Amino acid sequence: MLYNRFLKYISDNKILDHGDRLLLGVSGGVDSAVMLDMMVSGGFDIAVAHCNFQLRGEEAMEDEAALIRKCEKYGVPLYNIRFDTQAEMQRTGESVQVAARRLRYTWFEKIRSENGFDKIVIAHNADDSVETFFINLIRGCGIKGLTGISNINGHIVRPLLFAPRRDIVEYAVTHKITYREDSSNSSTKYLRNKLRLGVIPKIREISPVFGATMTANIARLTECLLFISHYLEKLRSRVVSCVGDKIVIDVEQIDEDLPLAFVLRELMLPWGFNASVAESVAHCCNNGESGRRFFSPDYAAYFDRGKVIILPIVGEDMCELFVDSMNGTFVHGNMVFTLRRGDATHLDSVKRSADIALLDVAKIKMPLTIRRWVNGDSFVPFGMSGSKKVSDYLINEKVSLPDKSSQTVVVSDGEIVWLSGHRIDDRYKITDSTEEFLEIRVKPFSVTEEE
Repeated sequence: MLYNRFLKYISDNKILDHGDRLLLGVSGGVDSAVMLDMMVSGGFDIAVAHCNFQLRGEEAMEDEAALIRKCEKYGVPLYNIRFDTQAEMQRTGESVQVAARRLRYTWFEKIRSENGFDKIVIAHNADDSVETFFINLIRGCGIKGLTGISNINGHIVRPLLFAPRRDIVEYAVTHKITYREDSSNSSTKYLRNKLRLGVIPKIREISPVFGATMTANIARLTECLLFISHYLEKLRSRVVSCVGDKIVIDVEQIDEDLPLAFVLRELMLPWGFNASVAESVAHCCNNGESGRRFFSPDYAAYFDRGKVIILPIVGEDMCELFVDSMNGTFVHGNMVFTLRRGDATHLDSVKRSADIALLDVAKIKMPLTIRRWVNGDSFVPFGMSGSKKVSDYLINEKVSLPDKSSQTVVVSDGEIVWLSGHRIDDRYKITDSTEEFLEIRVKPFSVTEEE
């Protein structure tokens, strides 16, 4: 019976105990509805937190109302919030999934810390973990991304990770538990749904025991990660040292038989360097190239005489990255810039948004420089005829102080052609006489895999 397996999984994995005060993240779907019912049956000390992202109109309001009635029936306290998710996406440039996940977990943690809850309980199941494995595999990830979803992550626990979705649905039907179906779950617009509705069912046709096999595979990969992490910590203690605010990685002390790019990815991760940057640093180490600097949001790294040096970025550091090609992907801090040169006859098929710049190739001089803005920078915002200081533009756009400090500009021959994520310079815009265009896309580059 699912309920008994649920209690056993909690006990065996030491996820929580009856002395904990628990905040349950409940959407109203079958997973969280079943989790709520079993938590009530188990006599746990719980409250419910529900997010209405206001993305599905009346349907979302009905989900909210149904959960209010359910919590009243169970006698469980409910925390409820409505987010303007669309406005948040426009502000940050994030996708709907990324924005919703950030809003949800930030709010959950706020409720937890302010109200004395010990754990935040999330209803991810075994199928969710398998889907996350494939999502991370497709997008590119380290071993951590191939371990699916963890059952304990700080204050967040997931006591349903053992259960396939079909067992959860069967429990809901057997115990007459009402739940709401999110209509967006049937849309193949999102990668997770494409896998859930299209790819994974095809694999199950080939292997009926696919779910159990993948769960076992993920468990083995988790063991591999624990083993590797243990020995990486030993290596870290030997080759990483701190002198004041300077971090030094002694590359010459790393066994030459080890994959240097992998080792540096792991060693540099605490300072926010993503995999692409670490691999570039490894290339410099292997080829003895000194002088180039690489950036995370708050640190700069460079290779010098057998050592990787990491230093905090000081306020006046512009963090200049030189781009010598109109085709390719370049990482600057926690942002990734993708450049593509195209024929103007294909412009109609190119998407327009704040995180995409379309520039006239004939007006651009290479190399381009991607750097942080500095006081005194100015440009001619698209649609305007006069120059405007970048500082004034950011103030008018109500850009937050943290975002303002890390704001980047793309520069050609000393002139700003794009205030990234905002506006291009009007002098470099596409016109009727444009023959070739340069498309630059910018997006966040996370150093952690999806959960």
